[in-house]
Amino acid sequence: MGAASTVISLATMLFSGFLFTRITKKIHLPNVTAYIISGIIIGPYCLNLIPTGIISSMDFLPDIALSFISFSTGEFFVFDLIKKNGLKVVMITVFESLFASLFVFILTYYFFHLSFSFCMVLSALASATAPASTMMTIRQTGSKGEFVNTLLQVVALDDVVGLVLYSVAISVASVQINGISFSIWAVLKPIFVNIAVLSLGGIFGFILKLMLQNRSKDNKLIITLAVLFAFCGICTLLDISPLLGCMSMGTVYINLTSDSKLFKAMNYFSPPILLLFFVRSGLNFRLDSLFISNVIIGTVPLLVVGVFYFLVRILGKYIGAFTGCLLAKKDKKIRNNLGLALIPQAGVAIGLASLGARTLGGELGLSLETIILSSSVLYELIGPACAKLSLYLSGSYSNKIEDVVPISYEESKKSDLDLLIDRIHTIQDSISEDKNYIDESEEAFMEDAESLLQNLYAQSFNDRRFIWRRNRR
Repeated sequence: MGAASTVISLATMLFSGFLFTRITKKIHLPNVTAYIISGIIIGPYCLNLIPTGIISSMDFLPDIALSFISFSTGEFFVFDLIKKNGLKVVMITVFESLFASLFVFILTYYFFHLSFSFCMVLSALASATAPASTMMTIRQTGSKGEFVNTLLQVVALDDVVGLVLYSVAISVASVQINGISFSIWAVLKPIFVNIAVLSLGGIFGFILKLMLQNRSKDNKLIITLAVLFAFCGICTLLDISPLLGCMSMGTVYINLTSDSKLFKAMNYFSPPILLLFFVRSGLNFRLDSLFISNVIIGTVPLLVVGVFYFLVRILGKYIGAFTGCLLAKKDKKIRNNLGLALIPQAGVAIGLASLGARTLGGELGLSLETIILSSSVLYELIGPACAKLSLYLSGSYSNKIEDVVPISYEESKKSDLDLLIDRIHTIQDSISEDKNYIDESEEAFMEDAESLLQNLYAQSFNDRRFIWRRNRR
């Protein structure tokens, strides 16, 4: 009965997450929002369709989901590209991340007088950004130019800074919670642990490169998942976070092999796992805790903390991006509008909050997860609109038909009616081409699937030949 209940619960989570995306798609909201809301609705505070025991038994999902996200982040950490782009993008990323964290820490610790451990971890989570909403808006508007290039580079490095800040913050918070007195070793230990995890992840990345050499495409995904899960398991046994290690693994692999197709195939494989993770996050969302103050954390209700966290993080992101661009001597349009595109927050922050909740434990952990989940829904509601506004104000796209479909000198001699007809035909041709467009992740995954199918056919054919020969004897 227990197994049946678990399987039915998983099916319910998958179906509910999918069904809510049908609603959010019509109002142009990202899937993450649908997953979180569906989890809240089928959870204990609404329909109560998922047993509490099953929710608590899914503690492994944050580790698995974040191993995928962190490994994929490593793809963007190509050393040649970093050298080519220079230190300007790194400077902008560090400033926008650190300012958001600093503003949130000042608010929560000095103004609200909340627990130091809680403030450390919450402020570290403020640095993370969700790139999905921004990248979706860029594709929808067909934006291009220096602003878009800078934005994509900053978004790629943003989560790296967020992972590093979280790893340090959670280590320091754990030291305080466990009652360890202040010492030089208490400060240096988290740094050494993170360096060790980075090194171990790099070794696993090198091992992955060796294991995938001369392998068929259908086995590459299997081996990669096995190595990722093994690394997460080792880190769990040692009671350390696997995030930086998984990122290091992806970084070492991409720099040794330049095999971006593996990451594309992983991205196409991961949606069901990420769906379950975000729905589970919604299941853990505590509506009642928003309206009460917590003695362990502080006397301010979480609803007030969440609202100010939402506003102050936006302010920190904007001022940090503006300052970074100013020091990097970026164009005025980039400087004034980049911060607007860095507002969304979802995947990495929610995953880190889940891990933080488990590490901090009790009311401290649950309050952390509640604030991040509630604010993430708000960020995902306004994020796409802010990203589109920043792209428009920076001049990265235009709604004027002459900018969308430029005309040649010969075409300019035509009448207005003929010119309009030609432009309509051009737009129709581009739409028909887009219908046949296949995403890189889908293409990589389909290649692996086709290779696996061919191998199965070949094996089946060989088996039939063996049986036929044996029967002839």
